[in-house]
Amino acid sequence: MPELVDAARTVRPGEEVSAQALEQFFSNQVPELAGKPVEVLQFPGGHSNLTYLLRVGDREVVMRRPPFGTKVKSAHDMGREHRILSALSKSYPRAPKPLAYSEDPSVLGAPFYVMERLRGVILRKELPAELGLTPPRLHTLCEHMVDALAELHALDYRALGLGDLGKPEGYVQRQVEGWTKRYYGSQTDDVPVVVQVAKWLDDNRPADSGASLIHNDFKFDNVVLDPTDPTRIIGLLDWEMSTIGDPLMDLGTFISYWVEKNDEPIMQFFRGGPSDAEGALTRKQLVDRYSERTGREVKLPHFYYAFGLFKTAVVIQQIYYRYKQGLTKDERFALFGAGVVALCEQAARAIEQA
Repeated sequence: MPELVDAARTVRPGEEVSAQALEQFFSNQVPELAGKPVEVLQFPGGHSNLTYLLRVGDREVVMRRPPFGTKVKSAHDMGREHRILSALSKSYPRAPKPLAYSEDPSVLGAPFYVMERLRGVILRKELPAELGLTPPRLHTLCEHMVDALAELHALDYRALGLGDLGKPEGYVQRQVEGWTKRYYGSQTDDVPVVVQVAKWLDDNRPADSGASLIHNDFKFDNVVLDPTDPTRIIGLLDWEMSTIGDPLMDLGTFISYWVEKNDEPIMQFFRGGPSDAEGALTRKQLVDRYSERTGREVKLPHFYYAFGLFKTAVVIQQIYYRYKQGLTKDERFALFGAGVVALCEQAARAIEQA
């Protein structure tokens, strides 16, 4: 099989970090990485926290740090993400093992942490033919993704020492109100459909369905697949938004990323994984399998789907705000304003059709 393991590239302009500073940090704080030259590369995916590949001598590790010029500090809490991984890595093999954490601004100008690298395949927009994911095998992978989410929600977060990670009571209400507030805090344009969807979500909030450890960003490009059997999930990345909350809200975020082949063309443009390929489950099939695997009844799937779309719209609005303010020069973000509209229009259609 050709090399399909996710590859790092040259660091994007404006997002450089000092290899010399990292070498000094490792020499002082991380004995297993001390005294070795550091080469810095960057993974191309991701729009929030920045992810770098560090070649330290003959070893590869991964570093995460907040984006440059960020406005929303609470969304980029490196210490929190490091704590979650530290707890999970002891008994949850899909979580990468953290190696070091620093909040000293004199090192890189921002908090960061370093973790082991999970070498595997990460699927993005299109499905590589050479991966061998035929329609039946893609179907199996989709089932395994649902199962992985169900397994995460079944973890005993108190036994893991994460009982104080979040406040599950009133979670749905806080999420709707909080993401609405974040939208207005980063608004750049007048978009009536965003206001319409936010109001509907507030008017139609269901009661909390329960509490579990939730990932809050579960999607194709945060899942690491076994290169020898890409239907098998070996890792789960990007825990920055993980908390203790309503698992059905996590399910809603998951299906909000799932663009089907009959969705609007603008949704196809913003599709982030091969969820439209032959053999992929539909959103309804994802929900049905999740309900079967967990025993949880999903009475209002359109609410959770619409919320997931709205939340993602706000996330990219926050990124678009930074772009419009000149706080990032990354041209990937130039079309994010259109993405906000597309996601909320999709939410409005889901609400209308329910």
